[in-house]
Amino acid sequence: MDDFTHGKAVELAPGVRRVVAPNPGVMTGPGTNSYLLGIKNVTVLDPGPADAEHAAAILGAVEAGGGKLVQIVTTHTHPDHSPCAALLQEKTGATVIGAVIAQDGFQDESFSPDREPTHDEIIDVDGDALRAIYSPGHVGNHFCYLHERSGLLFTGDHVMQGSTVVIIPPAGDMKDYIDSLRRMLDYPLKFIAPGHGGLIAEPAKELDYLVKHRLKREAKVADKLAAFEQVMLDELVLSVYDDVDPSLHPAAQYSLLAHLLKLEKEGRAMRNGDNWSLI
Repeated sequence: MDDFTHGKAVELAPGVRRVVAPNPGVMTGPGTNSYLLGIKNVTVLDPGPADAEHAAAILGAVEAGGGKLVQIVTTHTHPDHSPCAALLQEKTGATVIGAVIAQDGFQDESFSPDREPTHDEIIDVDGDALRAIYSPGHVGNHFCYLHERSGLLFTGDHVMQGSTVVIIPPAGDMKDYIDSLRRMLDYPLKFIAPGHGGLIAEPAKELDYLVKHRLKREAKVADKLAAFEQVMLDELVLSVYDDVDPSLHPAAQYSLLAHLLKLEKEGRAMRNGDNWSLI
C-alpha cells in the first residue's frame, strides 16, 4: 500500500487502486494520488496534473483490468489535481464531475465539468456508492468523497499525510476548513485516502488532531500578535511559525493570513493596510 512508484496501479481495497503522478515535491509529497474506482466501468478520482505519461498510466491500468474509463471526479481544481481531466476526456469521452470557482491565480483554467456535485450526493462507481461531501476550507470548491463499501475517505488536499494543508485566502478560509474537518466526523470512516501520501488509519483520531492543531496555531497567532502594536505578515510569520523550516515561511504566510482573517471576522484582530494588531 505504501508503494508510490510513479505510474504503478496499487490496490488499496477491492475495486480501489492508486496511481501516483510523477510530480513529487515539497507540497505534493511522492506525487498526486489518482484513484481508480471500479474494474469494469472505472471512475478516476483526481486525475492529476496535465501529464501525458500519467494519463497513459491511468488508461493502461484501466485497460489491464479489462475495463473502460467512464467517469472523472475531482476534489478541487488546483493544477496538481484536475488538469489531466481534459486529456482523459479527450481520449475516452468520460463524464467529468467537479465544482468550479472564480480564478484566484491558483485554479486550473482548462477544467470544464459536465456537471457539479452536490453535498451528500451519491455517485455510482461501478455499482458502489461514492458519497460527495462538501468540504470548503483549503479552497471554496473542495469536495471529499466517501467510498461507502470500503470506508475510504478520499480527501484531496483537505487532509494530507505528513504535512498540514496550506489555506490560501480568499478562496481558502480557515473557519470553513476547521468546520469541514469536524463535519467528516459524522461519517463512518475506516481510512483516509489523501491526495498526497499513503492511507491514514484511525480517521477520527487524525481529524480531531488536525482541529486541535489549527486551534493551537490560532492561539499562538493571537499570543504573538499581542506582542506588537502593529505588525506585517512577513515579520509575524517568523514568530508564529518558528517551528517550521524558514524555507516554508512564504507558504506559511498564506495560512497565517487565513488565521488572521478568521480572528478579524470574530472581532479579535484588525488590520490597517498591510499591518495587523490584536483588539
